[in-house]
Amino acid sequence: MSIKKAAAVAFVAALGVTSLAACGAEDAGSTAGKTEAPAPKTVTLVSHDSFNASEEVLAEFTKRTGFKVKVLKSGDAGEAVNKEILTKGSPQGDVFFGVDNTLLSRALDNGIFVPYEAKGLDRVPAVYRLDEEHRVTPIDSGDICVNYDKAYFEGKKLAPPVTFDDLAKPEYKDLLVVENPERSSPGLGFLLGTAAAYGDEGWPEYWKKLKANGVKTVDSWELAYNQEFSGSAGGKQAKGDRPLVVSYASSPPVEVLYGEPQPKVAPTGVSTGTCFRQTEFAGLLNGAKNPEGGKALIDFLISKEFQEDMPLQMFVNPVVQDAALPELFTQHGVVVEKPETMAPEKIAEKRDPWIQQWSSLVLK
Repeated sequence: MSIKKAAAVAFVAALGVTSLAACGAEDAGSTAGKTEAPAPKTVTLVSHDSFNASEEVLAEFTKRTGFKVKVLKSGDAGEAVNKEILTKGSPQGDVFFGVDNTLLSRALDNGIFVPYEAKGLDRVPAVYRLDEEHRVTPIDSGDICVNYDKAYFEGKKLAPPVTFDDLAKPEYKDLLVVENPERSSPGLGFLLGTAAAYGDEGWPEYWKKLKANGVKTVDSWELAYNQEFSGSAGGKQAKGDRPLVVSYASSPPVEVLYGEPQPKVAPTGVSTGTCFRQTEFAGLLNGAKNPEGGKALIDFLISKEFQEDMPLQMFVNPVVQDAALPELFTQHGVVVEKPETMAPEKIAEKRDPWIQQWSSLVLK
């Protein structure tokens, strides 16, 4: 089965506007002649294509607030952010979800959000709260990491790589596929992870080693994971021949959940020494037509109900302290104890020149 971005696998990413909540304001057994309650007012959530939530949970939001959620999916994360920048002041919706820490400065510098301190924000650890002005609210986190095909390494009697250093060793030559950081969010996260690990001066030399060791670059996660990677369901169907891929720490549970038949053990593993921590945010859009509904929706996105629904809908981790992970995550996922991180200010300063430098090193 084709697997979308590991943080949002196995739902149909319908481009365009989709309604994801039922009104729920009136019992279906209402008697004839009874005055019907007014239809709930709509609040529009703009997101990348990987947003998903259960109908039951969004129906609960409607029941609590009277607002019905309409979702406008707007491409991948970078594309969606750029669209909002172009429509600043006259946004497509009321709330934007899906800007992450690798692109956060671009959104904030362009003023697409207005400040709002969400109710319940005190339940979110300070490490995730990257904007003191509360223009964005942290919603989820995940780790971008190299995944490996267990069967390949078992068959070769070769230990899978664990660290960035391992990936440049001769025994892993021609095994790794990565995404172009100019076009792909996990590709950018992996580049930032190498810069955090090796420093401003050291990461170019590291990438020279990867290039010499046969790293392959493609434009998207979808191509890397579902075409080139031998360990995924999609990659097997496409006869992918790369047993190492940049993906997410949450990818192994996805392979279990959607395996046919469902395996007892995840067929893929995570190289935990290659991870970069990604956090996604939501914000009230500047010029929102329904700011009251937008604020209520942001509050709900960090509610226990939404946060516990999120892992099996988008394959990301909750950020609120009282949300529990599903058994699928605890049984088949991995906990990355020390992911690489980088301050948003440094990402803002270095992101674009690093991407240009990477392109000249790797693509030419």
